[in-house]
Amino acid sequence: MTKALKCCAAALIIIAVNNSCSKKDAVSGLTVGNTENTKAVGASANELLSATKYTSAIIEMQYMPGYQPDVSSVNNLVNFINLLANKPGGITVVQSAIASGGKSVYSLDDVAAIEKTNRTKYNSGTQIALNFLYVDGNYTTDNVLGFAYRNTSMCIFAKKVADNSGGIGQVSRTKLESTILEHEMGHLLGLVNLGSAMQTAHEDAANAKHCNNSNCLMYYEVQTTGIMGPLMNGNIPALDANCRADLHANGGK
Repeated sequence: MTKALKCCAAALIIIAVNNSCSKKDAVSGLTVGNTENTKAVGASANELLSATKYTSAIIEMQYMPGYQPDVSSVNNLVNFINLLANKPGGITVVQSAIASGGKSVYSLDDVAAIEKTNRTKYNSGTQIALNFLYVDGNYTTDNVLGFAYRNTSMCIFAKKVADNSGGIGQVSRTKLESTILEHEMGHLLGLVNLGSAMQTAHEDAANAKHCNNSNCLMYYEVQTTGIMGPLMNGNIPALDANCRADLHANGGK
């Protein structure tokens, strides 16, 4: 892992979002087929939210054996995007199985390399493309369930999600997976202070690029196993008024 990557990932689990870090790809020099899809997290927030450049979106979900995305979670994600983004041409989701990476633990570099090998959808015409990977292992930081790592890329640590949901005394898989997908999508949409400018100061000083409202979808604990307790007795967190205002001001609904 590069020095710049370590600087950004250690605190935020997303790359190229801290002003003290060099804004580089996950792997130095890595190109995955279209430079429009290798920018920093949040760099395409306006393009995802507005219809000025892209009127539709396609989400390519690629999963390792045994970890196909939950149908209800995918539907919840599409509804979430439609609630926030102006995409009159609609949201299309395509899924495909990919080979296992053969690891129990995946680093940011590993994830980026898997995307490079397998991604097939890139921005084209009036359609913006996203790539979501479901991997069969954990992250190097054990409690992380997923992260956004480029302007149109995220990774779900599907084994970690499966191990912590769906069983006796556990939250449902749909609720947990939906929460992670929507939280990471929030980062791609520029939250918090990550491409969608804050209309009112609400960034968590102790956990950069997250909301300071513990009840908001963009609270820092939502992307970790720390969300289990609140989810057991509650619903999928929603964006608070401050986060919604940021997105609206950046071309969203």
